[in-house]
Amino acid sequence: MTKIINSPSKYIQGKNEIANLATYYKLRGNSGAYLLVDKFIFDNFKDKIVESFKKEGVNYHIEVFGGECSKAEINRNIDILKEKKCDAVFGIGGGKTLDAAKAISYYENIPVFIVPTIASTDAPCSALSVIYTPSGEFEEYLFLKTNPDMVIMDTVVIVNAPARLLVAGIGDALATYYEAKACVDSNATSIAGGGITKAAIAIAELCKDTLFEDGLKAKISVENKVVTKALENIIEANTYLSGIGFESGGLAAAHAISQWTYNFRRRTQYVSRRKSRIWNNNTASLRK
Repeated sequence: MTKIINSPSKYIQGKNEIANLATYYKLRGNSGAYLLVDKFIFDNFKDKIVESFKKEGVNYHIEVFGGECSKAEINRNIDILKEKKCDAVFGIGGGKTLDAAKAISYYENIPVFIVPTIASTDAPCSALSVIYTPSGEFEEYLFLKTNPDMVIMDTVVIVNAPARLLVAGIGDALATYYEAKACVDSNATSIAGGGITKAAIAIAELCKDTLFEDGLKAKISVENKVVTKALENIIEANTYLSGIGFESGGLAAAHAISQWTYNFRRRTQYVSRRKSRIWNNNTASLRK
């Protein structure tokens, strides 16, 4: 079987990276950047985001995400992007905002820059968008032509997000190695479309080891709003290591069950509650 491993073209992680977005844009675009942002990010980080583009003399349009990664929301943003003559899209915020930006990039054949503001999922690095109905029910997976051009993690922004979101990401990433191992043992095909490389399973195992080594310390770091080495390691594990691990290592029953429970509990406010509870229960003894 042919083996395949996928990854974003570039992964960047560090303090105050949100101030460098225009610099990164200039590596891929020319006519203008389309900035799709969460409402919370617009209200709290708009000035810092646009300052980068003003400083670099880069044209931009900033648009508040409508809330659901639906076909209607994707098409609404494509119409505005064309009107503003932008040649690259940034997704800045949570998972659905990022998925919408990736879908816009897919349909318009333009570069996409993914800027997560939380480390609660491994989806930012993937060549996949999850499409929902306007009312928030799962509709379909959109498999993209390529992984994102860049994934940019600002650790100062992430450390100020609620600790429960980081813990949700740990719970999500915790499944990565075990699902990948099940796929290796059964000689299954990964989402990348081929056999599982030794690099992919090694990255998935490193993800697991990092979670157990630094997870609790990273949670304490976020609770105290301090960027530490442990937090940096967990941000990378939740986002990049788990992202490569799940896409090129393979998925098993955990994700099927998770998707079903999401639809069943979609009106609740707590993200990845069951996955977070698994992590909390398994680390309870460490906190005593």
